[in-house]
Amino acid sequence: MELYAHPFSSYCQKVLIALYENEIPFELRMLAPGHEDAVAEHEALWPLKRMPVLVDDGRTVVEASIIVEHLDLHHPGAVRLIPEDRRAALDVRMMDRFFDNYVMTPVQKIVGDRIRSAERRDPQGVAEARELLDVAYRWLDGAMAGRAWAAGDDFSLADCAAAPALFYADWVHPIGEACANVRAYRRRLLGRPSFARAVDEARPYRAIFPPGAPDRD
Repeated sequence: MELYAHPFSSYCQKVLIALYENEIPFELRMLAPGHEDAVAEHEALWPLKRMPVLVDDGRTVVEASIIVEHLDLHHPGAVRLIPEDRRAALDVRMMDRFFDNYVMTPVQKIVGDRIRSAERRDPQGVAEARELLDVAYRWLDGAMAGRAWAAGDDFSLADCAAAPALFYADWVHPIGEACANVRAYRRRLLGRPSFARAVDEARPYRAIFPPGAPDRD
């Protein structure tokens, strides 16, 4: 398998966690300056040029959640990331969408705004993104009461989404002391070997984080 990705990307980390959880072998096709061949291959495979993209036995799979489901279906391991029970699977998928839509999306709004020139920045949009994160943190704090992982007792696709989302979210809009369950959950995610590996592999690229990476984690 070939994974077209960058180690610092949140959605790429989501897939890397799934690969590392079950020790699935793959080749990283780095999407970055100096890797023009991989960049050109990636654009040919997916003209929208979003990452990650997985190529598995000639089949191109796009979108991080779908890639994780593909891995769980075609390369199952000891850690099942989608429960076989369909009701439980719905809970996992719902939490996956929560982290992508209501944590990672506002984070990207805040980060993306820092890349813009000063005259093109969107202070209202950034304020709305921060408000959404506050609401998301409060809701998640209640949802995580008594839970080890996002959808219950077992690590799943939802946690693959949560790990990079909460990692970067706390950098740009800190999770307050009042959300103790969310803060504890973020610590558990950082202690998970699969995500710890992804974080360490991304460490050399922290200088490219537009708002500036904090000296922690």
